[in-house]
Amino acid sequence: MVVVRRFRFVGLVAVALGAWLLSGCGGGGGEGVSAPEPSAPTEGAAVSGTEGEAEVTDTAEAPAEEAKPEAAVTKEAEGAPAAEKAAAQAAAEAERAAGGLKRIPIEDFFVLGGRQEGKETLSLEEIKAFLDNPAHHEPVLPVVPLGLDQNIQDYIPSDNPLTIAKVELGRQLYFDARLSKNNTVSCATCHDPAKGFSDGQPVSTGINGQKGTRNAPTVFNRVYGKTQFWDGRAASLEEQALGPIQNPIEMGFTLEGVVERLKGIEGYRIQFERIFGDVTPDAIAKAIASFERVILVGGSPYDYYVEAQRFADLTDEDLAEDPELKARVEAARKAAAERPMSEAAIRGMKLFFGKARCTQCHVGPNFTDELFWNLGVGMDKENPDLGRYNVTKQEKDKGAFKTPTVRNVTLNAPYMHDGSEKTLMDVIELYNKGGIKNEWLSDRMVPLNLTEQEKKDLVEFLKALEGEVPKIPLPRLPQ
Repeated sequence: MVVVRRFRFVGLVAVALGAWLLSGCGGGGGEGVSAPEPSAPTEGAAVSGTEGEAEVTDTAEAPAEEAKPEAAVTKEAEGAPAAEKAAAQAAAEAERAAGGLKRIPIEDFFVLGGRQEGKETLSLEEIKAFLDNPAHHEPVLPVVPLGLDQNIQDYIPSDNPLTIAKVELGRQLYFDARLSKNNTVSCATCHDPAKGFSDGQPVSTGINGQKGTRNAPTVFNRVYGKTQFWDGRAASLEEQALGPIQNPIEMGFTLEGVVERLKGIEGYRIQFERIFGDVTPDAIAKAIASFERVILVGGSPYDYYVEAQRFADLTDEDLAEDPELKARVEAARKAAAERPMSEAAIRGMKLFFGKARCTQCHVGPNFTDELFWNLGVGMDKENPDLGRYNVTKQEKDKGAFKTPTVRNVTLNAPYMHDGSEKTLMDVIELYNKGGIKNEWLSDRMVPLNLTEQEKKDLVEFLKALEGEVPKIPLPRLPQ
């Protein structure tokens, strides 16, 4: 299946992008620390290595019958489009790098399928049969798209390894409005897959039509996040998952209330008992977090361009000496040709890594330093949102908000923590003028003096960061 194979973008080669960005662009430090000026990818540049942030998870292997030999993967890829072929050839490398922990395509986590006309609920028989399969309780990893850090195991907590059973339970909970007090709001209400895992509104609407004060951030690639929420008040996805349930404006419930409600739904109760031992707030958090950790996007035209450029300086003579390398180079070049970057996007890429100074903050495989900066957004209001300051109470953090990823940013309008910028061009105009002046404005915010054509080229590059979104079926729910 093409849709499955396209998510076999794995292997250490893919991580070269992230290592290059991190090593060439700096990324972080506190206010007043200037990052070195980065440069755009150079033809033939050789790069390697990755960085991990969290504790390595357990690496127990899945049952032998579930494994697929490397030879079979390669054979299956013969005759496939170049992008799929290159990805299939790299699958075995990534599996070895993860210590043998099995990787499966993202879509393969969703074995219970989706809603269909006349079949919208999960029966107890289906749930029990699903839970009785030992393979659904074995630790696994998702196949990571090209361009992202392939060492995803480094970002998964050791006390919550991924399993198909956890991800499936988390998917059900994510889409179930019964987690809100009046059964009207689910996680997907504000983080809708059809809207780039956001909601397309400046600020979100919660229970009883109440309006929040911040834009719903995307869930894309949050497995790599150091903290969660715009102000970083949650240290993990588990902690983040419980926040909206208790927020009186969002889902308006209590942890005690949601636990009691889920215990009263037999289909949920037996899943929690089998996977976690009981229905508890901790178990709810771990299930939802597990689902969110497999929402990965990468494999954009930019990623294929960078992969092909790694081999740009190799000659026919070089390739003739190494048939395996030749096959790999040909696959990379063909894949880039199948998903080309426009000339405008290439010009925009050079601006992004140069004059436009975007990589002061948008660095690494996920294009974010996960740090907090004051751009001046909203600081001209009478009672501005002070962002990170509300968490740390440090003066320097007033008006500072977390750097979001720009992967698939085209799907997440409007922009900024308050949704005040309607389009990507509006965002670029904000940066071009050096932000909005205020006492705590980051010293990274300076006028850029971009021309009209340069602004348009930057937008085209941001479009070239759009990769395929995993196909996540709307789940059937226990009744």
